Amino acid sequence: MKKRMLATVMAGAMVLSMTACGGSADSAAATAAASGDSAAASEAGGSASGTGWKPEGTVSIIVPAGAGGDTDLSARVFAQYAKEKTGVDFIVVNTNGAAGSVAANQVLSAAPDGMTTLYGHALVNVANVAGVTDYNYTAFKIGPSFALEPAQQLYVFSDKYEDLDAFIAAAKAAPGKLKACTEVGAYTYYELLGFQEAAGIELDLVDAGSTSDKIAAMLSGQIDLMPGPYVNCKDYIEAGQFTCIGAPTDERYDLIADIPTLKEQGVDFSYPNQEFSFYFPAETPDEIIDWYDNLVKEILDSEEGKQALADLQMMPNYLSPADTAVVEEETYNTIKDIADRLAK
Repeated sequence: MKKRMLATVMAGAMVLSMTACGGSADSAAATAAASGDSAAASEAGGSASGTGWKPEGTVSIIVPAGAGGDTDLSARVFAQYAKEKTGVDFIVVNTNGAAGSVAANQVLSAAPDGMTTLYGHALVNVANVAGVTDYNYTAFKIGPSFALEPAQQLYVFSDKYEDLDAFIAAAKAAPGKLKACTEVGAYTYYELLGFQEAAGIELDLVDAGSTSDKIAAMLSGQIDLMPGPYVNCKDYIEAGQFTCIGAPTDERYDLIADIPTLKEQGVDFSYPNQEFSFYFPAETPDEIIDWYDNLVKEILDSEEGKQALADLQMMPNYLSPADTAVVEEETYNTIKDIADRLAK
C-alpha cells in the first residue's frame, strides 16, 4: 500500500470548501453565542454540581483541533451552557499538533483541580496506536461523554462514482491507484485500512491534512474517496457534488437516516463512532468528576442544549464516566487490532 504526501491543494478549492462547509456550523455557533444570558448564569449559581465542589476561576477546555470544526464547536456549546447553568466561565483553547498529543500532554501535566480538561474523541487512543505517545486513555481520569457523531462516512465526488458498488469495481480494476485522503496515523487512517480489507481492495492513502483540506482536495478532483463527518459534508451532498457511499456503523442513525451502512451493502465493516468526551489529569478527585458528570446531564436534559448540538448536526450523547471508560476501551482495542494486522 502506498502512502504519500499530497501537494498543496488549489487555493480556490480551499476557499470554496471552507466557505461551504462553514455555513451550518458557523451559523449554529453564532446562534449559541447570541443566546447567552448573563442573568441566567447568575441565577444558576452553581446548582449543577450537587457535590459541594465548584471551579474557582475560569475553566480551560483544551481542544486538540482548530476553530470551526465539530470538536471545537461542540466544546463551545458545552462552554456556553455550562456558564449559563453554573455562572462559571469556560474558555475553549484550540491546541493542534502531533495527533492530539500536544493537547493531551498539556492536560496530563495540569494540576488535578478541575480547572483544565481535555475534550475530544478517540484522540488519546489513536495517538498511542500510531506510536506518537506511550500512553492511552488509561493515563487520564475519564469524565462523561457529551456528544456523538456516527463513524465518519465515506464520500466520493458524484461525477466519478454513482455508489459503493461502482467505487469498489473501479478500485478492483486499478489496484492501488484510486486515492483516498486521510491523515496518516489518525482516526480515518485506520478506518480506511479496515475498509480496504473488508471490501477486498487496495487504495492509495494520501495524507491530505484536516477535514477542510480533504474537502478542498475532493473538489479539485485530486481525491477519489474521503472519510468525513456529516456536518462538514451535508452541504455538498445537497448541492449534488458529493455522494455518500456508506457509513461504517452497525445501525442507521437518525442523523444520517438516508445513508445506508456498509454492512447493508455487503461490506462487513464497522468502525468506532466519534464519542466526544472529557478527560482529566489522573489524580483528579472524584467529586470534581461528579460535578462535571452532573453538569453534562443537566445541559443535555435541557431542550436548549439538545437543540444547540442538533444545529451542529451532532447527537446529544450522555454517558457516565464509567460507561465512557468502557467505550474508550472498546475503541482502543478495535483501532489497535486494525493497526496490528494491517498497518505496514
